[in-house]
Amino acid sequence: MERAHTLCQDGVSTGGVLAHLERLEAQANKSHKESEELQRAQPEESALETKIHQLRHIRDKLRAEVKQRQARDKASSANVEPDQTAEISEQDVLERNQETMKAILQAYHFTGLSGKVTSRGACVCISTAFEGNLLDSYFVDLVIQKPLRIHHHSIPVFIPLEKIAAKYLQTDIQQFLFSLCEYLNAYSGRKYQADQLQNDFAALLTGPLQRNSLCNLLSFTYKVDLGDQSFPFCARLLYKDLTRTLPTDVTITYQGVEALSTSWEEQRASHETLFCTKPLHQVFASFSRGGEKLDLSLT
Repeated sequence: MERAHTLCQDGVSTGGVLAHLERLEAQANKSHKESEELQRAQPEESALETKIHQLRHIRDKLRAEVKQRQARDKASSANVEPDQTAEISEQDVLERNQETMKAILQAYHFTGLSGKVTSRGACVCISTAFEGNLLDSYFVDLVIQKPLRIHHHSIPVFIPLEKIAAKYLQTDIQQFLFSLCEYLNAYSGRKYQADQLQNDFAALLTGPLQRNSLCNLLSFTYKVDLGDQSFPFCARLLYKDLTRTLPTDVTITYQGVEALSTSWEEQRASHETLFCTKPLHQVFASFSRGGEKLDLSLT
């Protein structure tokens, strides 16, 4: 029994020693790998440090060159009188503005924008049109100096000329002219439609056409026949966007009856759609052609 117990103890002791040896071997392998990684990393770190030193040297060199150039520029500008420098700079700006104006007038001669260069600057003529019909023309006499300014003009007072000039004139002459053209063409187009309605379709109106000077608010009463019945409709057209020739809000109501039949209500709704999508005189031309039947093909 004692001999067996001794063998058992020896067996346990032997197993513990082997496990301990395995752990020591694993630690030795791990230490060896870490040592190899450190040895490989050292050349890379050395190369990075060298690169950093080179970049710092280049940076310091560039800084020195910039300081030298600034000193030379300062010394050379000190030899020129300030007034002379300002005069040269302003003259360059004015010449560039004149060249820009010439280029604009030449490039957009066939778009309703024309004019000529004057001793003060440029006189620009804006010709408006709608549906191929030449309408009114307006001019703006510009003084090309610093700051740019408008000497004379024939723009209607209700066109926001001052607002457009404040936004674009000093920074972008081309955009100033384009924006002004947009407002003037839209105004002329609205006015043309109202004139056509009043002159060519007066027979369909049951009262006077009311409009403001900007022609962005129109109200009128008109009649449309359907079979043996005729009802007057009241129309109110509002143009919130002054650069558009079509209304943004249309309201059609009826007079004389408290409620319309289904067919007349459909007519009223279709009229609102037509006035929102087609020029005024085209809608009334449809009424005239259709007689009893509205030409809904316009929609």
